[in-house]
Amino acid sequence: MKKKNVYNEEVADKEQVASDEAGKSRSEAAGDNLSDDTAAAADTMADSAQSSSGEPAAEAKADVKQAVEEAVAEWKDKYLRLQAEFDNYRKRTLREKMDLVQTGGRDVLLAMLPVRDDVQRAVTAMEKSDDVEALRQGVLLIAQKFTEALRQKGVTEMDLKDKDFDADEAEAVARFAAGEELKGKVIDVVQTGYMLGDKVLRFAKVVVGE
Repeated sequence: MKKKNVYNEEVADKEQVASDEAGKSRSEAAGDNLSDDTAAAADTMADSAQSSSGEPAAEAKADVKQAVEEAVAEWKDKYLRLQAEFDNYRKRTLREKMDLVQTGGRDVLLAMLPVRDDVQRAVTAMEKSDDVEALRQGVLLIAQKFTEALRQKGVTEMDLKDKDFDADEAEAVARFAAGEELKGKVIDVVQTGYMLGDKVLRFAKVVVGE
């Protein structure tokens, strides 16, 4: 009876070991299948992600290229317009300068013509009259009219006599011993100087005391 029990225990142990080994084999096989399935799923997801992300990247690249081309075209158009505007401005400025020079000379000449008419009338009067005083008065009026015409154009005479000599306004053509009081002063004006606005139009020629 004892031997039978030992035999039964040995048989039970062997069955238990076989059962454990079978379970282990099934577990390993299931684990291998699970790993294979997981790897396949990961590969499928990677392929799907790569294919899905490739199309938006290409579209974004195309959009950027189009935006750059549009910006380049816009700036090129602005540059061409600016260049054309500057060229028109340059031509208009040159034309205005030429017109200003011509118009300025024309205005001065028109202002001088009445004086020329008076001079001509004075010459005619001198040929027909011996009245010196009348002729003198006529010449004085012509001189005053001429001075007024110059003044209207911004030309004024320099008043330098008995004033300190200034090389920026006058040219000393001679020096004359005039005493201590007149030393360095203009004692005579040989040729009248003129100002155009605040600029010297013609330097005066003067005699300076020393």
